[in-house]
This record gives sequence, C-alpha cells and structure tokens, in this order.
Amino acid sequence: MNFSYVWYDTAHWLLSPARAASDFTKHFFDNPDNPLTNTPYGRTVSAACELFERTTRRYGKPAFNLPTTVIGNEEVAVTERIVWEHPFCRVISFERDHAGAKAQPKLLIVAPMSGHYATLLRGTVETFLPTHQVMITDWTDARMVPLAEGAFDLDDYIDYLKDIFRALGPDLSVMAVCQPAVPVIAAIARLEAENDPLIPRSMILMGGPIDTRRSPTAVNRLAEERGIEWFRQHCITKVPPSHPGFWRDVYPGFLQLSGFMAMNIDRHLTAHYEMFNHLVDGDGDSAEKHREFYDEYLAVMDLTAEFYLQTVEKVFVNHELPKGEMMHRDEPVDLMAIRRCAIMAVEGERDDISGVGQTLAALELTPNLSSDKKLYHLQAGVGHYGVFNGSRFRAQIAPRIVEFIENHNREPARKAASRA
Repeated sequence: MNFSYVWYDTAHWLLSPARAASDFTKHFFDNPDNPLTNTPYGRTVSAACELFERTTRRYGKPAFNLPTTVIGNEEVAVTERIVWEHPFCRVISFERDHAGAKAQPKLLIVAPMSGHYATLLRGTVETFLPTHQVMITDWTDARMVPLAEGAFDLDDYIDYLKDIFRALGPDLSVMAVCQPAVPVIAAIARLEAENDPLIPRSMILMGGPIDTRRSPTAVNRLAEERGIEWFRQHCITKVPPSHPGFWRDVYPGFLQLSGFMAMNIDRHLTAHYEMFNHLVDGDGDSAEKHREFYDEYLAVMDLTAEFYLQTVEKVFVNHELPKGEMMHRDEPVDLMAIRRCAIMAVEGERDDISGVGQTLAALELTPNLSSDKKLYHLQAGVGHYGVFNGSRFRAQIAPRIVEFIENHNREPARKAASRA
C-alpha cells in the first residue's frame, strides 16, 4: 500500500512549529518600531522567512474575487450563486446587477479537473463577464468528499455534464478548457444520439486532448511509455484520517504539483530567487505579483483514483475516442452522431501540454456536422495557458469565441424567420 499521503501530512504537521517561528521572526523584522526593519539585514531575514513559510505551507482553495464587471459603460456588481450541485461538483453562476444581463448568451465554462481549482480560470471568467451569463464547474477536492458518497469516474463525469447541460439549457454554449474537452464532446455525442432537445448550441474546445497521437508532448509520451499499471502503483494513495475523505483512493494534489513543477523546475527556482531579491530591494509590486501567481499555482486538489486512471487509460494510452472505441455506460460514444452542436477548436502554437492538432481532431472526427458549424483558431505565439488567459487571449481569441457563440445563437432565429 502507498503511504505517501500519510508521510506528506506528517511532514506538514512536523514543520508547523518551524513555520510559526518563521512567521514570528518575519513580523519582528517587519515591525516599524524595530530599528533593523529598514536595513539590508532586516529585509534579508524577513525575505528568507517569508520564502520558507510560503514553500512549506499547504495552500487553500482560492476565491474568484470578481466583485464587479463593466457592461456597456456601467460598472455593475457581481455575485456568485450556486445553480447546480452534486457531491463532486457544483456550478457557480456569476450574477450581474444589470437590467440587460439576462438577455445575454449563456456560457458554461467547464474547468479542468486535473489538479488545480476552477479559480485557475479566473481571467477567463472575467473576460466574458461583460458579454455573457457566465457559469463555471467548480469541482470538489476528492479528499473533502466522504467515502460514503461513493466513487466518481469518467462515466460519472460525463453523467454530471449531461445533467448540467439539461439543467442550464436551452440555448447554452459550453467552453471546455484542456482536460474536459474529451468528456464534454462525449457528453454531447451521447445527447445527440439520444436526440435530446436540450443539447448545447455550441461547444468551444480549448487546448484539449481529443487525439493525443498527434504532435505528442512529453506528457502524452510519458503516459504511453509507463502504461496504466505504473500510474496505479506509483500515483494512487489513500486519504489520511485527518480529512473528510478518509480512506478514499486518490491521486493526491501534492504529487500532481511536483509533476507540474518538475517540467519547468529552473523557471520556478528562478522566480523564487527573484522574489527574494524583490523583497530585499523593497520592490513590493513585483513581490505581490509573485504571491498572486503562486497562491493560485500551488493550490491543488486531489482526484479520485478511478477518474484519474480511467482518463489516463482511455484518453492517453488507448486513444479510445479518436479510434471510435470509447464507451459510456455500455453505450458507444459516436462522434458521427454530432449534427446540431457547433464546434470551435482553439489551439496554441507553443502548447507543450496538448500539441497542435490534438484539438483540431474534433472537427475532423465529426463528418456529419456541416462545415458552417465548425471553426478552427490557431493562436500564434502562445503556450498552453495562453490559450485561455493573458493578453493575446483577451485581444485575439476571446473576440472570435464571442462571435462564434453569437452566430450560432442567431441561427435558430434565422431559421424560424425563414419558415415564417
């Protein structure tokens, strides 16, 4: 049995006194009444204490913290409301205090369940708040779900999406960022096969692993080389007794985070060294930018073992979706069934997580969807995170998504007018 989670929790507990001492020392050298506070020595000690505390703490779930947005030229208040909830997920709606808000298109952002919380997409949500009724899936940290709530695998994930689409429809657009591209298109394929009237109008797939045989990245090659049994033996452990999900099999967040950071360890070490220098030099603005980024980046959640292993096996090892072999509860996931829901595929030229062509495959695997319902956008000069966040996303990608949604929301009205 893998006891890594127990050792991790134990180490975190054993470091608590050192963190407390470090925090006390930092406050001592930050005290304006201390004559050493504004000296190079005082700033150096304070900086070292802050870095020690930040690199040994467990980061909690961040908040979206989006209190306002601008609609037209008016700044309006934004409040969060839960509109759908099950044990492993809830859907947050960002309600805007504006008379015209309800007339805007509905957009559900399906956040990845691959380690980070949905707040990683804070910038994505913020970009669409002025133009859309924005909702987002807020996946639950598996260590917080009691074992009595049962299992949660890829089939359950697809079931959740189908229920969410039905609950939020009609006239819904769905945006899948990275990992959920596969379950989103699978859920819509099943709804199409069932001729469900509440199928979304359109789906936007962004940097998603539809067919990882194309332009395989280091992540893709690792999955194929190691095989599913390696991941079962080395990545799965049980939640310790100190958490509500005690004894649940999970792929823990701290293991995922170590993998994320190992891919770019030099960059992370440099960033922390630069923060130390910013603190010593008194450059508070630069230090705060570092804090904001790493408060989000280092906050991770556990995944249920069954969901993680099934995803690795079906998506990254066996490539079941592009081969036409994927099943959902003994029913085929047939992309040929997609005839109504428009698809936009967005990729980044420098994406080192989902290589160029992997998301584009969705357009080629749906031959019964007419070409006027398909759109492809390859964004030059951006990596994986630039596909859904940052200046190029806001300036070049988001406007095309807004136009795509608008075009396919207008289509039913145009058809109705032509029939009249």
